[in-house]
Amino acid sequence: MTARHRGPGFARARRILAEAVATGAFPGGVAEVGRKNALLWREAFGRLEAGAAAPPAETDTPYDLASLTKVLATGPLFMRLLDEGRIDLDDPISRWIPAWRSADRESATVRDLLAHCAGLTAHLPFYRDIRGRPDFERAISTLALEYVPRSQAVYSDLGFILLGFIAENAGDEPLRSQVERLVERVPDACVGFGPIREGRERVAPTEVDPWRGRLLRGEVHDGNAWALGGAAGHAGLFGTAEGVGALARVFMKGLAGEDTVLGRAATIRRFSRKQTVAGSSRALAWDTMLPTSSCGVAMRPTAIGHTGFTGTSLWIDWESDVYVVLLTNRVHPSAANEAILPVRPAFHDAVMEDARR
Repeated sequence: MTARHRGPGFARARRILAEAVATGAFPGGVAEVGRKNALLWREAFGRLEAGAAAPPAETDTPYDLASLTKVLATGPLFMRLLDEGRIDLDDPISRWIPAWRSADRESATVRDLLAHCAGLTAHLPFYRDIRGRPDFERAISTLALEYVPRSQAVYSDLGFILLGFIAENAGDEPLRSQVERLVERVPDACVGFGPIREGRERVAPTEVDPWRGRLLRGEVHDGNAWALGGAAGHAGLFGTAEGVGALARVFMKGLAGEDTVLGRAATIRRFSRKQTVAGSSRALAWDTMLPTSSCGVAMRPTAIGHTGFTGTSLWIDWESDVYVVLLTNRVHPSAANEAILPVRPAFHDAVMEDARR
């Protein structure tokens, strides 16, 4: 499939991405912009990987979505579990994770995990020493808490790993198959857990990983997700811009008041509201707009979104009826490259300038 674009020109946004590729912020990527009932623009930029001889990125190139897994898989699973009465957000974590037992953590709830305020540290490289759910569950549940639950918020992959385990317990089914069934409800939602084997050569690679000793293509970049078999609550999804956009349109319809295949309108709105933890911008799974966010300054304060470590992002300004997908592999060939940081807000501001005309 060749790169294409539709709708308004988005000329400044296109220039920003072209310049980012030219200056090495990322080898390539795909942008998509739309409204809840329409695609406005989708275009590919640059190449799959470093080097002038590399194949071009295409509009249907799959990318490692990294932490977009939190809002495209884990969050929606908990919306469904809540709508079906299988779980309550105020359930103590210990109801679902028996190893989560000590006086300092007994008050922490499922809601706290979703809002990144359950007391857990951000990340630890457990993959260096352990594999599989039982070892991860034990290690995270007995880890000393970094702070008193709800006294602050610390973005935590570890909390979302636990949420993946809770979803399996509450849903009576492996996380991978629950997500597959959820995504099947949304036409064109081309997302799913890796590893990708068929058509692997078309997948945008991520890092030359020193731990695994190889270039990662079609297998999850995140080490802890890899040690959990490629499907985890915090990372593991691969997808195309079209697939992420399809899910974004469903969220937008819910935020506009429609019940959807991913959740009731009231539930989707509930997950989009910023929580009351002091100093936190977090909603439930989602982040919310701040002037310092990756979404820039032009979106409304009610906008929700998320980024992924590999160079991906999704922002939804539902009051303006605009969503913005940006998928890149900025970690290729090395995750030390952080040149994407100023690109993201500039790109989103340029998109909003055209989308509001």
